[in-house]
Formats: sequence, C-alpha cells, structure tokens
Amino acid sequence: MKLTGNTIFITGGGSGIGRELAEALHRRGNKVIISGRRRGHLDEVVAANPGMTAVELDVADATSIKKVAAQLIADYPGLNVLINNAGIMLPDQAGAHIDDALMVSTITTNLMGPIRMTSALIDHLKTKNDAVVAYTSSVLAFVPLAVTAVYSSTKAALHSYILSQRFMLRDTKVRVLEIAPPWVRTDLMNSREAEQAMPLEAFIDETMTVLATDVDEVLVEGAKPFRENPGPGEHAFVNGLNAQMMEVLGG
Repeated sequence: MKLTGNTIFITGGGSGIGRELAEALHRRGNKVIISGRRRGHLDEVVAANPGMTAVELDVADATSIKKVAAQLIADYPGLNVLINNAGIMLPDQAGAHIDDALMVSTITTNLMGPIRMTSALIDHLKTKNDAVVAYTSSVLAFVPLAVTAVYSSTKAALHSYILSQRFMLRDTKVRVLEIAPPWVRTDLMNSREAEQAMPLEAFIDETMTVLATDVDEVLVEGAKPFRENPGPGEHAFVNGLNAQMMEVLGG
C-alpha cells in the first residue's frame, strides 16, 4: 500500500487501533478522516492532530452509512482508501443461552457494517488510482476464542468475505487488504493493562511496516502462528489456546 498522498477514511477512529492507525497515517502526510459514534472521542483526536477531520457514523445503522458515504464523496472527491476498523467485542456463552441483542449487535456492527460501508463507496473507489479497501479482522478469525464465540464468528465470516471480494475486484484498481491483529492492549475486553497482549504502539509500528509492502494480509509476527493454524490440527491449537485463556480470564 502507498503510505503517503492518500485520502483515507477510517471507521472506529476515535480510540484504540483505529485512532493509532489514523494518527500514524496522518503523520505520513495523508488526508485522514475518522468516524465513530462518540463525538467527544472524535473531537479529542482531531484536536490532537491538526488537519485531521471527523464525521459521526454508526456502522450498525444502514441509513447512517448511506448518509456518510454520500457526504464523503461530495466533500472528499479524492478519497481512495477505506479502512473498515469499527467493531465491538463482548463475552458470550456459546455453551449456554446466547443473549439475542448481543448477537444481533455484534453481527450487525462487525460484519454487516463493513460490508455496507464498502458497498456504499466501492463504485467511487474503482475510479481512483492506488485505491484500497482494508478491513481490521482478528487472529480470532482463524483461531476462535470460546468466550467470545459470536465475535470470533463475525471475524471468520469477514475473512471469508474479504477473500471473495478480493477475487471479484482482481481486475479493478482496488486492492483489498486484511489487517488481522493479535491480542493488543486496547479497551476491547478491558485489555489495556493485559500483560500478555501486544502493546498498541508496537503493534502500530509493525503494522505500518507491513502495510508498506505488497502483501494482501497484514500480519505482525505475533499473528502469524494463528494464521497458519487452520488445517487438520486446528482443534488442538484452538483447545490449547482456550484452556490457557480460561486460566488468564479466571473462567
């Protein structure tokens, strides 16, 4: 991916990976527009990064996506990069009753949201040079975390969709990238102080280095064992990971 001279829209840019990625790309001389549901978070990021702009967006709301997409195309005709980063992660009980509201919210936000957002902008992006659609998935797309079964399933589904979209866009100007983070110190699942999680700054630094290459899957070193797992031996890896995490989480 070309890392300078782009006009980039990042969903979920008010905190965590989205904010740090937005700031890293902003420092590289890109025009960066972030979005999120919480105006206060967006204003804080913009104030700390002169030249960055923000727009309120609820990726779980199809009407909000349609409205923001039209606004982006009108206000930023040079837009050539979309990074679908917004997502939610909540614990669930795959071995018991699943809360229906949690399930619907997670699927709508993590899967339907990025599909809708890309769909709303894809015709515009096809007209741009150096166009990119990127998705923040997770290593849990490849190795599910049992205590967040719905979240893990949405990321697995998103990975599958990315593979299909990359194939369908193979003869266009649009590249389709997947960023699959390992466990990173963010607010998701109260992981900011988790010793086992990768420091956010280190994750962003390594991710930016990989983004500068021509790979389709953006994986830091800590993510690679998870990506390599699917296959005949996947159950042993999945069971081992989840046994370890149950001890860490006190389950």
